[in-house]
Amino acid sequence: MPRVVVTGLGLLTPLGNDAPSTWDALVAGRSGIARITSFDASAYDCPIAGELHDWDPAAWVEPKLLRRIDRSSALAMAAAQLAVTDAALDVRAEPPGAVGVLLGSGIGGAHLIVENQQLLDEKGPRRVSPFLIAHMLPDTASGLVAIALGADGANFAITAACSTGGAAIGEAAELIARGDAQVMLAGGFEAPLRPIYYAGFHAMRALAEHPDPTQASRPFDRDRSGFVLSEGAGVLVLEALDHALVRGARIYAEWSGSATSNDAFDMVAAAEDGRGIRRAMERALARGGVALDTLDYINAHGTSTPLNDRVETRAIRALFGAHADRLMVSSTKSMLGHMMGAAGAVEAAITVLACHHQLVPPTINYRTPDPDCDLDYVPNTARRATVRHAMSTSVGLGGHNSALVFARWEGN
Repeated sequence: MPRVVVTGLGLLTPLGNDAPSTWDALVAGRSGIARITSFDASAYDCPIAGELHDWDPAAWVEPKLLRRIDRSSALAMAAAQLAVTDAALDVRAEPPGAVGVLLGSGIGGAHLIVENQQLLDEKGPRRVSPFLIAHMLPDTASGLVAIALGADGANFAITAACSTGGAAIGEAAELIARGDAQVMLAGGFEAPLRPIYYAGFHAMRALAEHPDPTQASRPFDRDRSGFVLSEGAGVLVLEALDHALVRGARIYAEWSGSATSNDAFDMVAAAEDGRGIRRAMERALARGGVALDTLDYINAHGTSTPLNDRVETRAIRALFGAHADRLMVSSTKSMLGHMMGAAGAVEAAITVLACHHQLVPPTINYRTPDPDCDLDYVPNTARRATVRHAMSTSVGLGGHNSALVFARWEGN
């Protein structure tokens, strides 16, 4: 069975418009959360979010196409191009069918429906865009990336709410492991900073409130009050090891295993016993043959909501037993906010970089311990540490869960 490695990373986040700048900000413990500028949010209790800064989609998408597509698709196209460049991969030089694309989003281009419904109501059917159907679909971004890069292998989309990015990367790795692809561009993207989506999360009372935006996201802290909505994208280049070695690719880390599960409990609340995310973690480790006591780090879903953080802590303790006290567990959502369908992909890339650099990013804003959250959350300061195996976990609305395990690359 082919081994699978990570050879390229493309990130767009509130902390940077590529992987290196995002990583540097994370290990410095900087927050990317600020007051919303992309729309008038004055009617909301705490109008903060994680927006991209100084990012121009026109630098990545030609003007004619840019006028037709949703911002989320532009994010996906840019992140994919960043990943391919980082991997020094010439997609068009690969044999037919060798390179595939598997991207996911929780919302995708759905905002195009909102915009065109308004046009229909106000100006009639002749004003509805002829490009609406092609560009509102969940798989639009995967298709656009394939066309832009010439990737004519396996191509589809995954939607699993906030666990989408992790699920997409896991399925893409499995495609390579079973010999159906040599290279996969995999990840997630999301542009949820639109009034309708923000209003929906506000109505759920799920969003954090704090007078200082940079302190609003405080995972695992006793005083956490909710998550911060963010936009972004993350794409990984996954590659069969033999293929990567032949072309002399730089290898960040090796994929060990992945798994998905469902709580089968509720559309919003996670099961209190953490059974769903525990099952995903357990199966991902088993898939990779990774013993529980050899896992060093978990980049947790860690949304900063009272329920999620408690449940995730409970699941980790239930699975790892005494080893849970030796695990490093951090939530980079403390700095990035929650990118929904992109979160799992961005956090997978961060987990890969933790293996690569042997450095664990912190959970910032951790001030007051919660008796229900009693793990080592790498509080406030990044930590130099041995990271042999690391895991990224994601939890989504509808009970969706995903877990990815990566190993430090040691050149063997």
